[in-house]
Amino acid sequence: MRHLILMRHGMPAVPPGSSLCLGRTDLPLSPLGRMQACLLAEELSPYSTSFVYSSPLLRSTETAMAFSRPLRVVDAFAEQNMGCWDGLSFEEIRHTWPELYEKRGKDPLLVPPEAETLSNVQQRAVEELKACLNRFPGDMLITSHASVIQCIMAKATGTPLAESRQYRLPYGGYAVLEGEESLRLQRSGILPHPEMTASLAEKLLSAAAPGRQIEAHCRAVAEKALEIAEALPFATDREALHCAALLHDAARSEPQHAHVGADRLHTLGYDQIARLIRQHHDPESDASPEALILFISDKCVQEDRIVPLEERFEKSAERCRDETARAAHARRWETARQIRQQLNHLCGREIIP
Repeated sequence: MRHLILMRHGMPAVPPGSSLCLGRTDLPLSPLGRMQACLLAEELSPYSTSFVYSSPLLRSTETAMAFSRPLRVVDAFAEQNMGCWDGLSFEEIRHTWPELYEKRGKDPLLVPPEAETLSNVQQRAVEELKACLNRFPGDMLITSHASVIQCIMAKATGTPLAESRQYRLPYGGYAVLEGEESLRLQRSGILPHPEMTASLAEKLLSAAAPGRQIEAHCRAVAEKALEIAEALPFATDREALHCAALLHDAARSEPQHAHVGADRLHTLGYDQIARLIRQHHDPESDASPEALILFISDKCVQEDRIVPLEERFEKSAERCRDETARAAHARRWETARQIRQQLNHLCGREIIP
């Protein structure tokens, strides 16, 4: 049975707090978008395709490149040209074209000034898809955009374009169509959720691209966390701990990185990992053993070296510029001292210097 997998690209790098009308406006993937692309590649790896088709826009080609297969760029799979609205924030659009904005919310076939119609999008995308299906046998993987995918799926299911919004995929989502002479919809709106393993966590860490120094730190913290977990006289969830340690600083270059990193893992559907990452600076009062181990492992690793807690906290104290930061630092130092004492006692040796 032949399969056609339609994938919407990952989250683009839209400015924080913004919501843009993206048609041909060419933005790369955000860190979250690159992680979504990584999950797509992991989940869809069983499909035996020689290459991946992609729209020419960056957010699509970057998603396709996560598959480590030859890339075929197809202009006909580019997103709908949104004319005068392309690249503007929806707030700007609502202010400048209030009447059209309201009507378009009810009738998706209405288009902005100078924009491409959905019927044209469907015509060019479906014609090119048929040519590709005839030219190459076997399964096909295509990364494209919301409007293109909904138009293809509307054609495959016989759905009028006016009702095609039901087939809009979320960022990083995919749909599967199957068949031989004709294609029928098998599954739609799927968000990839492969099993989280240390190997996948390594790939996600690299996809987030925090930098080699941070990646080395994450790997050193993961190694220390496993050492502590193995020395404890009770069982812990070592797989979850290992993955969370590998990913704990994947967002370190951003403000409030523990929360940003946790929010990304939550968005990707890995809530247990997200909870551990969120606490790697400030464990909750009822923190799990895994959260405490991650916290203390992070605090005894300076970059990629194991150091005494005193050295690590003396170094980090230099970055405290006001009373609020100094108070938070003092609180974390006291928490670290208590956890070190408890875990060293449980392990029967000074496993945390």
